[in-house]
Amino acid sequence: MLSILSSSLRITAVTWLLCGLVYPLLVNGFSQIIFPVQANGSIITDNKGNMIGSSLIGQNWSGNQWFHGRASATTDTDPNDATKTIAASYNAGNSSGSNFGPTSQALSDRLTADRKALETVQPELQGKGLPADMLTASASGLDPDISPDNALLQASRVAKARAVSLSQVQALILTHIQKPTFGIFGEPRVNVLALNLALQNSFSNAEGKN
Repeated sequence: MLSILSSSLRITAVTWLLCGLVYPLLVNGFSQIIFPVQANGSIITDNKGNMIGSSLIGQNWSGNQWFHGRASATTDTDPNDATKTIAASYNAGNSSGSNFGPTSQALSDRLTADRKALETVQPELQGKGLPADMLTASASGLDPDISPDNALLQASRVAKARAVSLSQVQALILTHIQKPTFGIFGEPRVNVLALNLALQNSFSNAEGKN
């Protein structure tokens, strides 16, 4: 019995050392050398070196002078009733989708309201087919990217708000289109945080906040 217990304790200790200490240290050390940016959260900084977000986590941008990300259906605990939740867009502590199906009235109402709000700001989009990601939320609620078509359709609003030419804003978008990973995984995309940072650096005549 003591022999079995002794062997079990030794195996447990060795397993803990290898899996709980040695392996994490090796992986972390290797990643810090080979992929330091990704290992530290893919943090994006402004031109003063201040951290403003992660390229992996979307943010809730508002204001016509910014490019907007996808809708977010994340929630948070209701401060007035801990047994309930409230809408909290881009809550990084609670990644989730709405789980609404195609027959959901709540989803239909939200899409209709968002479309009307969009067309109020950009009348030229009335009755026009839109990229799916321009109105629908992602499964995670934290998608940091939008499609190039989505970004290009927002260009006129941004250009007007910043009093610059449409061609200048479109050119900026084109330089921020990321190709599919390794050429085969995913779709072409534009990181909203990186694009808005470049927008502010290039055309800072309009102030705003995210």
